[in-house]
Amino acid sequence: MHLLIIFAALIVAYTIRYQCTRSISKRNERWHKALFFFLFPPLLIFTTTFALLFMGPQGKMGGLQTGCYSYVIALFGIAFFAIMFVKQLWLGWLSVKSVRDCPEANIAGRTVRLLNTQALFAGQIGFFKPELVLSSGLLETLSSNHLEAVLAHEQGHYHYRDTFWFFWLGWMRECTSWLPNTEALWEELLTLRELRADAHAVSSVDPLLLAESLLMVVSSNPISSEVLCAALGSPGAKRLEERVEALLSPPQTTQKLEFASLNWLVWTFVPLVSVVFHS
Repeated sequence: MHLLIIFAALIVAYTIRYQCTRSISKRNERWHKALFFFLFPPLLIFTTTFALLFMGPQGKMGGLQTGCYSYVIALFGIAFFAIMFVKQLWLGWLSVKSVRDCPEANIAGRTVRLLNTQALFAGQIGFFKPELVLSSGLLETLSSNHLEAVLAHEQGHYHYRDTFWFFWLGWMRECTSWLPNTEALWEELLTLRELRADAHAVSSVDPLLLAESLLMVVSSNPISSEVLCAALGSPGAKRLEERVEALLSPPQTTQKLEFASLNWLVWTFVPLVSVVFHS
């Protein structure tokens, strides 16, 4: 019986991820749809795994005898989730450690870390309270006005705590890389994150300056650092045209995530109901 629960959860998770390509192309409520398709499958698998571990390898469910196979599968699942979490923590710690090895400097009245490279890089690196990192190449290339636009963009990442939230989303990505459309949804979330930071920046700087800065940064040699990092150039040139068009279009109200729009989270706890029928 427990094996049926596992198969049912996997089928639902796979089906939801497979269907996402039909909906994420719409611009309205993109955040809500992307988060649903990205998070619902792994959360459903998590709660199913926890329910099976709680019920244990012995007992009956629905009049049928349960065995140890499903319990072993659940143990392997939890071990896999834990390994992915430790991996994510390790990579994040390496990112933070590399930042702390960089010297501090005062740029435009802000304390930043200087990265010794000619590549154009600007990003927030850290967990809940990240540090702003700028490359020496960026400071040498950008004018003061362009630099102000970049700093405004990075302030948007800090305002929304993007490094914190995308650490957990990145963990979900690692855990469900085997599901369909994981990378497509990840790129969508990265794009929405950057569009939100851009929208936050243009409330205080000229959008044309920010667009020019973005073009310069993306066209330079990229610096790969995804874990605990929110940078101006991510996700690279893949969605560059969309970001530039958004900057040059009339400003739109930044869509805020509301708890009511995440009411689908309740359905991820459905597997826990099976515990009641276990004896």
